[in-house]
Amino acid sequence: MAVEVVYRSSRDLERLFMDKAEADRHDKMLELAEALAAVLQQASPSLSEQQAEDIGIYMARHREVFAKAFKSSPDVLTELTAQA
Repeated sequence: MAVEVVYRSSRDLERLFMDKAEADRHDKMLELAEALAAVLQQASPSLSEQQAEDIGIYMARHREVFAKAFKSSPDVLTELTAQA
């Protein structure tokens, strides 16, 4: 009988990870997404909670691209539009 170690994100209890670092990265991404959603909803109260959450998760998943765009390279956002 084999024993298998799995990790669970504290913010996403349904997902299991084989690697602790991957679970930690997922947790941090969800934490950032939650903070982004709160700011977006405050900036635009007409956004539904679900819309703000979806946008927050999208931005958190692509945070490196957004960071470059905010620094001084808005053209990098074309990487995201090319994926669609």
